Amino acid sequence: DRRGGFRRGFGGRGRRRGRRGRRRGEEKQAWVPVTKLGRLVQAGKIRSLEEIYMFSLPIKEHQIVEQFLPGLKDEVMKIMPVQKQTRAGQRTRFKAFVCVGDGDSHVGLGVKCAKEVATAIRGAIIAAKLAVIPVRKGYWGSRYGPPHTVPFKVTGKCGSVRVRLIPAPRGTGIVAANASKKILQFAGFDDVYTSSSGKTRTLGNFVKATYQACLKTYSYLTPDLWQDTSDRVGMMPYQEFSDELAKPREKPVDKVEPAVPMGMQQQQMQPPQQMQPPLQPQAPAEAQPVAQPLGAPMQQQPQAFTPMMQQ
Repeated sequence: DRRGGFRRGFGGRGRRRGRRGRRRGEEKQAWVPVTKLGRLVQAGKIRSLEEIYMFSLPIKEHQIVEQFLPGLKDEVMKIMPVQKQTRAGQRTRFKAFVCVGDGDSHVGLGVKCAKEVATAIRGAIIAAKLAVIPVRKGYWGSRYGPPHTVPFKVTGKCGSVRVRLIPAPRGTGIVAANASKKILQFAGFDDVYTSSSGKTRTLGNFVKATYQACLKTYSYLTPDLWQDTSDRVGMMPYQEFSDELAKPREKPVDKVEPAVPMGMQQQQMQPPQQMQPPLQPQAPAEAQPVAQPLGAPMQQQPQAFTPMMQQ
């Protein structure tokens, strides 16, 4: 039986697990850039990552890398629990190491720690895309065909781990451990010798050292890069496309009407009534004093006699 012969087979259950499609609420939303570099990329003013690397512009949005490298692949290198001692006990979180690359001279490494494994992996993928670097390839011996190996010996280090990449002839393959071999494959190398020392069992430092070694392939200028290319370097993108950046952002804003209380809604639904002015009470008519000539004696008003009550 393909599934095994005992208790309906436990052997094939793990292969069918996994998420099928996107969950509800995880649909891909439209990208609204928040940085100047992202606005230029979305407008089509910058056409490749090399233009960004030439001016050493920091990348703060992972959608920029996704737009230039649509075929980027990722793989989880390791997930490890980490703990912190608190008054209430230990607080456990998960640390994820993720490597991304397109197999064509671009590789990135990201590390993220979170309370849940899925959140850590998602954050590590974003961190790896923000850390994508260009990798330089070269030859061993004669220069025929496409570049296939590292151009020279490079060394990367992290903690006590030292990783050295050595050029190898065609057909050698990648002679490395599983962790560093995956990073070198994502970088696009075909033939490389490696030499490592230190505590390589610490996989986090091991992959970081390999990543640093790939980063150093562009740090050393070989004689074929001694030519002066300053005349071919134009203006900085922020200066060249300053008019594009000066335009106001077109961001749709939904108008939100203020909430109306229930009592006010009922009053609005009733037809308006004509308001009548209130009736004012009329004061009793008083006797108008008669005008007297000047110098005439004042006449006193007669007072009514009220008899006193007998005891």
